[in-house]
Amino acid sequence: MRKNSIKNTRINGEVQKELSRIISREIKDPRIHSMTSVVSVEVTPDLKQCKAYISVLGDEEDKKETLAGLNSAVGFVRKELARSINLRNTPEIKFIMDDSIGYGVLMSRKIDEVTSQIKNEDGDNIE
Repeated sequence: MRKNSIKNTRINGEVQKELSRIISREIKDPRIHSMTSVVSVEVTPDLKQCKAYISVLGDEEDKKETLAGLNSAVGFVRKELARSINLRNTPEIKFIMDDSIGYGVLMSRKIDEVTSQIKNEDGDNIE
């Protein structure tokens, strides 16, 4: 796979910033959770397709509702993206749920639990 060029990396960052703004401020769909963030964006070099990885801080039902709300508003999001970013083509957006933030929080909690157990065991041996 080809490495992203500087131009493509810049476009990815700009599209990510604008998608975050559009999702948080422009869309009025009640299904979209307030704690929705755009984790990363991959725009193809020909600017035809865009994969937007989103993360929702909530339970599985919130994630499903948010994804459904975003998929129903994809036309509006694309139109707003075309207004705010001047690109040769406005990419078709596909929203993908990214659970990496939640997974990271879960692993951090587990590490904290293990380290506290180790400290408690060491403290018991000292006495």
